Amino acid sequence: MATTASTTQRLRVPLYKNIKHVRSGPKSYARALAKFGINPTKEGPIYRGSKAESRGVLSAAKGALMGAQTLVRENVLLKRDTASDEGDHVPATDIEHDAEYLCPVEIGSPAQKLMLDFDTGSSDLWVWSDKLPSNVKSEYASKHTIYDSTKSSTFKNMSGSTWQISYGDGSSSSGTVGTDNVVIGSVTVEKQAVELANNLSTEFQQGAGDGLLGLGYPNINTVKPAPVATPVKNMIDQSDIPKGSEIFTAWLGSWKDADSTEGTSWYTFGFIDADALKSLNVQAEDVKYTPVDSSNGFWQFASTSAKVNGKVIQLANNTAIADTGTTLALVSDQVCEAVYDAIPGATYDYMQQGYVLPTNTAVDKLPEVQVAVGDNLFSIHKEDLIFADAGNGMSYGGIQSRGSMPLDILGDTFLKGVYAVFDQGNERFGAVQRPEEQGATQVSGGAF
Repeated sequence: MATTASTTQRLRVPLYKNIKHVRSGPKSYARALAKFGINPTKEGPIYRGSKAESRGVLSAAKGALMGAQTLVRENVLLKRDTASDEGDHVPATDIEHDAEYLCPVEIGSPAQKLMLDFDTGSSDLWVWSDKLPSNVKSEYASKHTIYDSTKSSTFKNMSGSTWQISYGDGSSSSGTVGTDNVVIGSVTVEKQAVELANNLSTEFQQGAGDGLLGLGYPNINTVKPAPVATPVKNMIDQSDIPKGSEIFTAWLGSWKDADSTEGTSWYTFGFIDADALKSLNVQAEDVKYTPVDSSNGFWQFASTSAKVNGKVIQLANNTAIADTGTTLALVSDQVCEAVYDAIPGATYDYMQQGYVLPTNTAVDKLPEVQVAVGDNLFSIHKEDLIFADAGNGMSYGGIQSRGSMPLDILGDTFLKGVYAVFDQGNERFGAVQRPEEQGATQVSGGAF
């Protein structure tokens, strides 16, 4: 059990709302398709297929590719042209590349403060860096904190190490690697591997954040020739967090707090927040845990049933991952259909590539939806069944199809309904149900 710590010793890491972020259901769904390599099973404009591409050197004099070769790429994320039904690459503007919430992290000596996207579905810590092309740095200098390794006395280059992240939509980021001190809340991680962006595709340049901090398991880290330890792994190895409390927790706030920039969402590292538990009228012993299978690098656990308005849906051998880097909850088509069949006026929209429901649906007309985390069922808040405006009096649903993905992706739509405990030391995931009315409640800081 996690040990008690005072708030002067242990601090929450606040999540700040990205005020420029505008929710879009189709863009968020396309982002998940790209991130996880999903092939949609529900018809819509976006699909996966093969794409022939010409490669060569462009001759300005002849206006053509010289020495061109035609290469065929497989399993590419494509978008149908409504007139010709032909597919081409999904435009960058059709995929969400911005984070809704960002966390402050300090890197280097003296410290350089960056705002990063915390993502339990990945394991890289990469940042905008001084290694980027000069034109990119000059264009975005006013919009980002660009980490400058030359100004840190504790930075050390990792010669020969490189990293690259690429998605099925063609977006990518890549660069070199070094180590530096990283401060997250009250925890200082020494000699943490920091992946410096030398190249960012247009899609990655669109986001408001200064990079990403992965909270998945190290085996999906992309650094070569050998993966590097994540910040949480280093916290454990360096005894930055106490034995028996090798955890981090997440409390994600409600859409009701959309106008607030702080205080409603946060992480802790090395402790369970005592005041959060108190606000829920529970003790640490009441956290419901289930074992995690970390072999795929995710926070993956058994989720063999769901319930919609009291009707149980058996899902033999089904698993799910808890992913703070995905805004929606993606589940099987069977569960999706049960959810939206229970909402008057809900339907599947081909052009939106997702389920939509009437925006004016009364709360008492929304179904009670529960998903299993191990042997326990947890409710998704009804307010989170409505994700974003879809036009024509309809809203995009917070629960959508996982397509070809063999497991559920329980993103923010699910996580906003629980206080989540990621116990890396014991390889288990825990949760406490948060009541619907507490979605917008702020509780004072504390540690358990």
